[in-house]
Amino acid sequence: MRRQRAVRLLRRLLGSAVSILLLVTLVFFLAHLTPGGPAFSILGQKATPGSVAALNARLGLSAPLLVQYGIWWGHLLQGNLGYSYLLNRPVGALLWNYEINTLVFYTIAICLSTGLAILLGLAQGVWHGRWPARVIGAFQLVFYATPPFFTAAILVLCFGVWLHWLPASGIGNPRLAHPGVGTYAAHLVLPVVTVMLLTVPMLSRYFGEAVHEELAKDYVRTARAKGVGFAGILFTHVLRNALRPLVTMLGLSFPYIFTGGVLVESVFNYPGLGWLLWRSALGRDYPVLIAIVLLIGLLTVLGNLLADVVNGLLDPRADYE
Repeated sequence: MRRQRAVRLLRRLLGSAVSILLLVTLVFFLAHLTPGGPAFSILGQKATPGSVAALNARLGLSAPLLVQYGIWWGHLLQGNLGYSYLLNRPVGALLWNYEINTLVFYTIAICLSTGLAILLGLAQGVWHGRWPARVIGAFQLVFYATPPFFTAAILVLCFGVWLHWLPASGIGNPRLAHPGVGTYAAHLVLPVVTVMLLTVPMLSRYFGEAVHEELAKDYVRTARAKGVGFAGILFTHVLRNALRPLVTMLGLSFPYIFTGGVLVESVFNYPGLGWLLWRSALGRDYPVLIAIVLLIGLLTVLGNLLADVVNGLLDPRADYE
């Protein structure tokens, strides 16, 4: 059994590696074939055909595309992600600085979203078919169908512009030499709430259906016939079994959550990977753009593998393809 699981894990890793290879290759060629280039962003109004050609030659962008592709892989195998054309910094160091902000942002948002989704899902599963579950379902539908950039814009308008309760953008107060934790926390509130409004409806609805299905199974009826209290059944057995599909959903939803986060970081001008990805795409900063796509692919694979590991801990009998 362990050998079979090891073989399946190896197959998944190989399949994931091929998927990442295809993804990075597709982004590389699409980015380089898009009209324009980093030379126009760097030179701005000074861009002339001659100056653009000279800068492309200096940046190595005048070589054939296949040659550039081979050079990029050669640098990657040496641990070199390249140099940012626009920010004039090594891509590895650049990603690390922005990744810390994104890691803090998403860790808080996902933890709060998961906790709230579990509470709402339990309520929706227990009250399935009743008016409280219908009310929760209506709010889920509204927030799930609302684009994240629209939600972010509304929050900025209400709490940042009209009420002045929370900062509308950035990560710290530029007027303070040493902003404290409270300043950073205040700047995180609106972005975190936006991601929660994007994530909670999807997770809670999925988890609520799982809870409802578990409550309808024979082991629940048997436990109740033996006199076990409903709360004991719900939190001891049903919750544990219903968490497995929720964990799987979290792992599979990572690209969707990050895609929404790109727009959220752009609206709030939050200096994370999503904001850097948006800026790099606009400025044709190929090394940064491709490195972020590669990182997202790796994190997606790791997220799915972590979901399988957690599911295995929740139910050691489970076997996953």
